[in-house]
Amino acid sequence: MAWIWGLISLLAAALVCAGIKIWSLRRAARDLRQEFSERLSEDTNVGLTVNCGDKEMRELAADLDRQLKLLREKQLQYELGDMEIKTAMTDISHDLRTPLTAISGYMQLLKKEEVSAQVREYLDIIENRAEAMKKLTEELFQYSVAVSAEQYRQRENILLNEALEESLAAMYGALTQKRIRVRTEFPREKIYVEANRSALLRIFENVINNALKYSRGDLLVRLEDEGNVCFSNYAPALDEVEAGKLFQRFYTVQSGRESTGLGLSIARALAEQMGGKISAEKEEEYFTVKIFLKRRDTYDRNHFP
Repeated sequence: MAWIWGLISLLAAALVCAGIKIWSLRRAARDLRQEFSERLSEDTNVGLTVNCGDKEMRELAADLDRQLKLLREKQLQYELGDMEIKTAMTDISHDLRTPLTAISGYMQLLKKEEVSAQVREYLDIIENRAEAMKKLTEELFQYSVAVSAEQYRQRENILLNEALEESLAAMYGALTQKRIRVRTEFPREKIYVEANRSALLRIFENVINNALKYSRGDLLVRLEDEGNVCFSNYAPALDEVEAGKLFQRFYTVQSGRESTGLGLSIARALAEQMGGKISAEKEEEYFTVKIFLKRRDTYDRNHFP
């Protein structure tokens, strides 16, 4: 009988050791997962550590650390390349402004001269192309500024209801001229978001301008309780594939041929800078742009009514 009790004691000890080992591995895995998540969100070269004597777990931590460093190097290369592209876009658009302004000026002088009807037609074509180039250059410059300017990085609590009303009021003349009837669906509750006011108003302006190009006479602006904003308009000529491409830089469709294709790209860049996102979809005959913003449930009552 003694040997049986001895065997039971050994089995119990083995179970205790195995339990301790499993608990140690689970704790190490949990700590490693948390530390890995923190390293992804931080700009640091501090490596991953694991408080565990298990060889396999330590090798796993070392492998993850190497992959994390490679990922950080790739991210830095991307950010550097992206910054160089934005700087080049700013420089190119700035350099194009002066000659285009000069061309437009000389075109105005030429149009005052006595020329034949055919020459007059050619001058009108050249002037239209020059104006299109000026518009593209200006939006190219605005895009590079919008995605890199420090003025858009500050945050504050914004009453979304009022910001939307302000944007619609500012675009009232353009909407009326296009005979677009605006309907709004706002909740009675005041919706606050943490955002940059200038960036937010710029996003709304660009989305409304997009509706001016593609709408067939209507625009529904809906503010949801979660803080999301939807702009919907009747656009039968716009298909689902085109709707998905509208956020690509310089993409335009035939019905919006006067567009440079940068308005929604700027809107997306600004939304992402503020931790939000923006998407577009086509449902039946309606095109909808949806802006996802982070709602704040609390706000400074001394600052807001």
